[in-house]
Amino acid sequence: MTLKECKKEEKADREFQKKFKFEGSINVLTQMMVDPAVTEKRGGGKNLPLRRGEILDVIEFTNKDQILCRNSQRRCKSRGTEALLGA
Repeated sequence: MTLKECKKEEKADREFQKKFKFEGSINVLTQMMVDPAVTEKRGGGKNLPLRRGEILDVIEFTNKDQILCRNSQRRCKSRGTEALLGA
């Protein structure tokens, strides 16, 4: 990993902590895949966009129906569990 990529990841992590008022270090609990049969959905508001077969890092289980996820572009938002496999 280059120095530029490392700094970009650190900046994204700081923004995440500020936006979600997240204390401590960011630890990935598990990874879940978006159901390949689901229709792709645009993100917006508090939800990540869904792409078929995409792997999401689960950071926190907020409640029964919502989890805090991060996608491959390191964008973090809440996502409902209806379209995730393994949820």
